[in-house]
Amino acid sequence: MTQIFNFSAGPAVLPKEVLQQAASEMLDWHGSGMSVMEMSHRGPEFIAIYKQAEADLRELLAVPDNYRILFMQGGGLGQNAVIPLNLLGRVREPATIDFVHTGSWSGKSIKEAARYAQVNVAASSQAEGFTCVPPQDAWKLTDGAAYLHVCTNETIDGVEYNFVPQAPSGVPVVADMSSHILSRVIDVSQYGVIFAGAQKNIGPAGLTLVIVREDLLDYALPICPSAFHWKNVAEHESMFNTPPTYAIYIAGLVFAQLKAQGGVAAMEARNIEKARLLYGALDADDFYSNRVHVSCRSRMNIPFYLRDESLNEAFLAGAKARGLLQLKGHKSVGGMRASIYNAMPIEGVQALVGYLNEFAGR
Repeated sequence: MTQIFNFSAGPAVLPKEVLQQAASEMLDWHGSGMSVMEMSHRGPEFIAIYKQAEADLRELLAVPDNYRILFMQGGGLGQNAVIPLNLLGRVREPATIDFVHTGSWSGKSIKEAARYAQVNVAASSQAEGFTCVPPQDAWKLTDGAAYLHVCTNETIDGVEYNFVPQAPSGVPVVADMSSHILSRVIDVSQYGVIFAGAQKNIGPAGLTLVIVREDLLDYALPICPSAFHWKNVAEHESMFNTPPTYAIYIAGLVFAQLKAQGGVAAMEARNIEKARLLYGALDADDFYSNRVHVSCRSRMNIPFYLRDESLNEAFLAGAKARGLLQLKGHKSVGGMRASIYNAMPIEGVQALVGYLNEFAGR
């Protein structure tokens, strides 16, 4: 196979070792005679896979005992609908949900939540072109809000929180961490709910992780479907609805590999180094530009622009010829984007930096 480096924002690169192990186990998992794809989700073989994946994730993130880990379907957009359905029962109507608007994904969350409750945009960086996280002392939060929703890493806009968001007393913080979960050390206890689609930094599309504090499990509205009621999902250990079994299996392999590599703290150190290399190349002269404020730059998703955008197609063609794939920016913002998740080796970033320098030189 030709050596390639996949900079896609999601579905994204997976560790080669994980893919090799999955390939070796495809027809016969551990002597069971079955592929994981064929297993009953209630059978002892898959239950063992599920329990190990959950235990490894709990260890990697140091998830406190009073939090439940749910393996669900529906992706990030699905959870954006499920969250208000599960939390609006905390407060009397008319309920208010606070949001901090930092880019495309928090914008989608705002639109979805507005179908169920009053929305208060406590702060927004839209006027600045979504190039920063508004300073917390400028947020206009609601006392008694149902919850505060933040997207702690904007996949499209390349903006990442460098602090833990705080809400008024008694208001839980809900964080969409889809594109940077497991890439940096976090304190789970600072959040009421954390959710993440797996297809960016964990595994294949189809799996969504939800980490929810136990006291928030039973506030669902009557209209919440039973398959998405967090308490129901927790009581059935994510098995009420047939879960995305193969995606959970791959996620479990990723968790095991992360543990073997030193855990989340070790991955954070590597991610800091990868981001330093790439931003250094982009900042070296004005041929390229990244428009995000330096203090808010994402380590995972790095959008950038060529000074002369008529060269975009030539840039992408040259990158493809060198095995540097999926660098075209999201259609809503244009330009380029390099997603350098945990599974992207530093050699991939070095190859991209070499091409950036070569192209600018030509």
